[in-house]
Amino acid sequence: MNKKRLIVCLDVKNGRVVKGINFENIRDIGDPVELSVFYDKQGADEIVFLDISATVEGRKTTLDMVKKVAKNIETPFTVGGGISTLKDMENLLTAGADKVSISTAAVKNPELIREGVRQFGSEHIVLACDAKKSKVDWEVYTHGGHVATGLDTVEWCKKASDLGAGEILLTSMDADGTKDGYNIELTRAVAEAVKIPVIASGGAGKLEHFKDVFLKGKASGALAASIFHRGIFSVWQVKEYLMSEGVGIIDD
Repeated sequence: MNKKRLIVCLDVKNGRVVKGINFENIRDIGDPVELSVFYDKQGADEIVFLDISATVEGRKTTLDMVKKVAKNIETPFTVGGGISTLKDMENLLTAGADKVSISTAAVKNPELIREGVRQFGSEHIVLACDAKKSKVDWEVYTHGGHVATGLDTVEWCKKASDLGAGEILLTSMDADGTKDGYNIELTRAVAEAVKIPVIASGGAGKLEHFKDVFLKGKASGALAASIFHRGIFSVWQVKEYLMSEGVGIIDD
């Protein structure tokens, strides 16, 4: 069985790391480079940087930040936000990002996934999917969670997988920042529908939440922000708990 990954999320806005609840009530957390170094030393398996306002504001993710992060940490990191062309992907990967995450641009032009995979390899292309409960199932949202698309989340993730995406970063907007637990039902539905790794995002608040999303939600990775930023748990504390519960994780 593949070992599970613990991933720290750094939402970036105006050059600062921020955090909100349900994609609202944003507050300042700190400097992205300093925080990436901090979590690198804590033993995070990966770090994800999401420029949460880049698409809405019609601009690109700051390459200077990516270059500084790459020079200061050894942990693999993914960058998303404002990526709409192959050139954007190339610029970020050249600057030092290990993977790029696309969301809005992929919905607008699904072929961008296939083209990115063809040029850079599936291991460098992540589909980010922001999902919110609708009357029937879960609906995909774009533009930083501001625009409803009418797309069914499970079907969209299946399509992205078929187009070659290497993994899916699945965020439950309903659970985001609440610390009430990951959306197990949503995560499992997507994980069972695709053959690529699914990273669960949104809702981590207790140690048990990580075990549940791995064992019940069938996630390959669990992404969290608030509990780490607020010092509720360290990355290593979560890893120690998961090992004590028999969950196979990356522990070096």
